[in-house]
Amino acid sequence: MEHYYSKNPQSTFVTETWKYSFNDIHFTFTSGSGVFSKGRIDFGSELLIKSFQMPSSEGNILDFGCGYGAIGIILAKTYKNRKFSMIDINERAIALTKKNIEQNNVNNAQVIHSDGIVSLVNQEKFAAIVMNPPIRTGKAKIYELFAQGKQMLLFDGEMWIVIQKKQGAASAQKYLSEIFSDVAIVNRKKGYIILRCK
Repeated sequence: MEHYYSKNPQSTFVTETWKYSFNDIHFTFTSGSGVFSKGRIDFGSELLIKSFQMPSSEGNILDFGCGYGAIGIILAKTYKNRKFSMIDINERAIALTKKNIEQNNVNNAQVIHSDGIVSLVNQEKFAAIVMNPPIRTGKAKIYELFAQGKQMLLFDGEMWIVIQKKQGAASAQKYLSEIFSDVAIVNRKKGYIILRCK
């Protein structure tokens, strides 16, 4: 069964373009079928963008499972003094992220096709990772991605995650507390929870 986390979706590719504004910065995004959240920025990603606070530690930022690139692109335009990497397994997502980087004139971001394996990002360490995890892949895969993310952080790095209460936020927080020294809820709204893991 095909999902937005499929490597090479086979469904008919239909795109949609729309405008979006954040902190008086204007964006044009294109998404499409076979990629998460076609035609709009989903509520969870938007809450993550609005909640994110850049850590004081120096280093680049990773959008882990970037989809069509909304989170990484908006943050890259907001924090122009940082470099951003965006990775996804979905080939359509990668193509759309490249398009969105270009049409929003983002100069401090790159996109890499990756299934999340640490070595495919050249073992770079990041000051922060932002993630709207693909919940439908199941708890085991999600927790594997959390653990991989931790390996990709600098010693004082932070992972920012959005997850719905009904989709296992409590158990995810418990697991994250086992692998991170400090896990805090920094925002919650409409059943969505933003976790910051240090």
